[in-house]
Amino acid sequence: MPTTMSVSDLAQVLFTSALQASDDPSPDQVRTVIEDRLRACHADIAECAACVAQEAGDHPDVYEARMRWALRAVHLVDPATLATV
Repeated sequence: MPTTMSVSDLAQVLFTSALQASDDPSPDQVRTVIEDRLRACHADIAECAACVAQEAGDHPDVYEARMRWALRAVHLVDPATLATV
């Protein structure tokens, strides 16, 4: 994992996952999903950002609510506890 991952970076990674707010995920689930997504995209934050942009364009009606949820969810995860990709 890159050494400097901001809350915004982590939220973008989470945003691109299949995890949903309605799943009411625990911090451990959020951490695991972020780690899995980072592995899947080889820790390339630009790839995740491109997916976020695509989703925002495809589904502008849900983008804002999902990103707000992703930002809240990543605040529950200590970035220092994320496994290195």
